[in-house]
Amino acid sequence: MIKKIGLRQVKLLFIKLVLTLFLLSIVWVLLYRWVAPPATLHMVKRRAEAGKAEKDDPTIAYTFVPLEEMSPQLPLAVVASEDQLFLQHHGFDFQAILDAFQRNQESSKIRGGSTISQQVAKNVFLWHGRSYLRKAVEAYFTLLIEVLWGKERILEVYLNIAEMGDGIFGVEAASQQFFGKPAKAVGRQESALLAAVLPNPIKYSAKNPSSYVRTRRRRIARAMNNLGGATYIEAILPPDDEQ
Repeated sequence: MIKKIGLRQVKLLFIKLVLTLFLLSIVWVLLYRWVAPPATLHMVKRRAEAGKAEKDDPTIAYTFVPLEEMSPQLPLAVVASEDQLFLQHHGFDFQAILDAFQRNQESSKIRGGSTISQQVAKNVFLWHGRSYLRKAVEAYFTLLIEVLWGKERILEVYLNIAEMGDGIFGVEAASQQFFGKPAKAVGRQESALLAAVLPNPIKYSAKNPSSYVRTRRRRIARAMNNLGGATYIEAILPPDDEQ
């Protein structure tokens, strides 16, 4: 009898824990629907790494700006570069995931098939890693932000928290650092250049782009044109009278 009562209590505690975590995750996601994330775990990690390396300036550059204070070329560039089906899918590009899995089976160089939504879920709410547990939690948060945020907010947050240089997060900090102008004023080629370094912003530089980065910039610029230019994402951009 005592064992049965103990087991029942354990089950109840587990259910309460799961419900509590579920409710907290909903509140957390809803909070960031309207409030800019003050920082992410990845930013904290990069700040700690800079401190350990004893860099001259170990600070993190991060300034959150709303989508209407960005050039429309910026969201177009990252969609063209990172996730051309962003407006069509509901958080996951299953064909891209399958293709990445098949490539990774044949190559030692790991490549991802993550959408912009998945990258936001990982970078805002989770730690970096390749465990199945993290991927499962990432999928959960991806579904949450697709439902509770919508495409406009997902893209806005992505453009603000993506690392675009060594310790430089978001398009505003990157535009100021590399071009000496606000994100609102950058053009197509500059936007394509920032998108070109996203796969590895530590290895690749928008300030001193290598031939590989310049080639990627040209490809992204062509993809931006092929998508139809800024009109492609007008459906999720703020109305003109709010810009």
